[in-house]
Amino acid sequence: MTVHFIGAGPGAADLITLRGRDLIAACPVCLYAGSLVPEALLQHCPDGAKIINTAPLSLDEIMAEIATAHAAGQDVARLHSGDLSVWSAMGEQLRRLRDLGIPHDITPGVPAFAAAAAALGTELTLPGVAQSLVLTRTSGRASAMPEGETLENFAATGATLAIHLSVHVLDDVVARLSPAYGSDCPVAIVWRATWPDQKIIKATLGSVIEVTEGARGRTALILVGPALRAEDFAESCLYGADYDRRYRPQSADSPWSEWSEADE
Repeated sequence: MTVHFIGAGPGAADLITLRGRDLIAACPVCLYAGSLVPEALLQHCPDGAKIINTAPLSLDEIMAEIATAHAAGQDVARLHSGDLSVWSAMGEQLRRLRDLGIPHDITPGVPAFAAAAAALGTELTLPGVAQSLVLTRTSGRASAMPEGETLENFAATGATLAIHLSVHVLDDVVARLSPAYGSDCPVAIVWRATWPDQKIIKATLGSVIEVTEGARGRTALILVGPALRAEDFAESCLYGADYDRRYRPQSADSPWSEWSEADE
């Protein structure tokens, strides 16, 4: 018996890995976060599967369902939205599973920031503009931010910021970022990326409060940084005609010229 933690992706039912889909189809028990995971994914569950929406359950109740499946020797598909590596509450479940000696594994999913970038049709790291992406959030009822992990500190780097779970405090976000980025820094807010009701607003730090008035909601990702609007960035050397690389050595003196399959 194994508990399979599966990243269910940002919303669109077809944005799930083949491995994730096949694991769902093979598990007689499925626990899914009903508030965020599309119900269309449950169509992959086998006939007669026990399907449980964990949205109204406590951690103790979720673990009780897993323990029941473990006692019956039944594999469990545990679905969380996006990717499990960030803000999934998977860590506390893994800790309890380790204490109980229950086998488990993890299948990654498409994260919200990647879905939002795709919806915007942009790359978040551009040569000479931004080469770092910071995934962060503001403090909330469920989790406070550690000391030092502040928007001001992240903004000072000039990196692209992907700010989760924070659109309801957008005024505060703008106030804290504007000193470092400036009022003309581009901002994009993507609500429910890849869902049928996806919505996108593009603005600047100086205008985003006004243009989003009355359209805040909660399920949204805020992207901030010069890379969102840059057009005059340098091209990557990777595909330059004179760039010396393993698969395209430029001369007999190239360190790659004697590379062979035996060196792999």
